[in-house]
Amino acid sequence: MSQPLFSPVNTPPAFELTSSVAVDILLLEVAGEIDMATAPRLAEAMALAQDRARRVVVNLSEVTFLDSSALNALVHARRSLADRGLELRVVSPADRVVRRVFEITRLTEPLNVVDSLDEALA
Repeated sequence: MSQPLFSPVNTPPAFELTSSVAVDILLLEVAGEIDMATAPRLAEAMALAQDRARRVVVNLSEVTFLDSSALNALVHARRSLADRGLELRVVSPADRVVRRVFEITRLTEPLNVVDSLDEALA
């Protein structure tokens, strides 16, 4: 009986994005990988923030990878939202690899990165 030479490769989690509005907060929950193929979907969702929302919260707690296109989308959204008087908060727990990307690029403060969803909603 022969065995395969290579073990099956684990496929990355699919990109998932859900949105909900509670009172005056648009909550975007993201899971999986945000890269050049999926960052435009995130950018579009942030751009659709309704004028009645005073804050957009992007929860990246379930994101396993993000690249420069994701950072670019977040930075552009922050500027655009600020121009409309809206606030952006990004949830990225300190104990996750993705948080390190924000720290290395020095975007933790400019993007209002917080540790928990509760903190972002407060």
